[in-house]
Amino acid sequence: MSTQKNYTNTDQLITRITAWIAGIIAIGLAIWGVIFLFDFYSYEETNDAQVEEYINPVTSRVTGFIREIKYEENQEVKKGDTLLVIDNSEYKLQQEEGEAALANAQAQISVMESNVATTAKVSVASESQIASAKAKLVKQQQDYDRYEKLFKVESATQQQLENSKAALDVANSEYRSAVENYQASLSKVNDIKAQKGVYEAEIKRRQALLSRNKLDVGYTIIRAPYNGKMGRRTIQEGQLIQAGQTLAFIVDKEAGKWVIANFKETQISHMHINAAVEITADAYPGKTFKGTIVSLSPATGARFSLLPPDNSTGNFVKIVQRIPVKIRLTDNAATLDQLRAGMNANVKINKD
Repeated sequence: MSTQKNYTNTDQLITRITAWIAGIIAIGLAIWGVIFLFDFYSYEETNDAQVEEYINPVTSRVTGFIREIKYEENQEVKKGDTLLVIDNSEYKLQQEEGEAALANAQAQISVMESNVATTAKVSVASESQIASAKAKLVKQQQDYDRYEKLFKVESATQQQLENSKAALDVANSEYRSAVENYQASLSKVNDIKAQKGVYEAEIKRRQALLSRNKLDVGYTIIRAPYNGKMGRRTIQEGQLIQAGQTLAFIVDKEAGKWVIANFKETQISHMHINAAVEITADAYPGKTFKGTIVSLSPATGARFSLLPPDNSTGNFVKIVQRIPVKIRLTDNAATLDQLRAGMNANVKINKD
């Protein structure tokens, strides 16, 4: 009888404890249900979201062998920091050759100017010969006129007249030759001056080539384009690289961070620009980040895919589409430094 009574008391105790546990669970479920319903009617949520940053490639603009690598993996760099140094021996030689070619082209101008001065002096001498030839021609013309008068009155012989005529023809030819030589010397001066434009164009061409050579020399030093953090290093010193080859990746810290949340098309009716957003990252489940909506995509993600679906083919299955929503993170830089591009996140937006 005593054993049955003890068993009954124990059974009652267990029943009472079970009832309390069941009550606590029921209350917990009720609270969870209230919270769930409150969140369901007050917020739009999605776990299809990731942290984004600008990750840009660092490329080479020239071909050559890597001489030095100035960064390590995951190293923070400042704008203008040297990342790579490429062997510039060949480009230095090309620059020196360009400088020599430019100096030669500039020297041609000096030679041309000297030729102009020399030819101008020859022209002056030719002009003085014209005066001499003209004086000689006038004298011979006078002598011929005199002999012609004397011949008419039979005071001069036919031979004297013919000799005077021959001397006049020679003087006339010499005069014409002097005039033509002077005109030719003037034309030569003009021809030489006309070559100045050719030399000046050649100098500009050589200057452009030299500028390009200097650019190539400058391109052998690759610098950080902005403040950021380097990614994985996959190159080694002494490696041959080609122009346009991707050498590394740098994360742009100046551009900031944002989240791309892919909400269902049935969730975006209450969303608008500048709406407040709460974000939790899977890496920091107990921490909440703040943000605001920057923009909503003009089309669903499927429309931007390589092969967008074509429902007119007849193989139609209705699937709820996703709309990418860009969210700018508004916390301070120290807080956002915990986030990394590609991290998964949960996004909650209040229904206004």
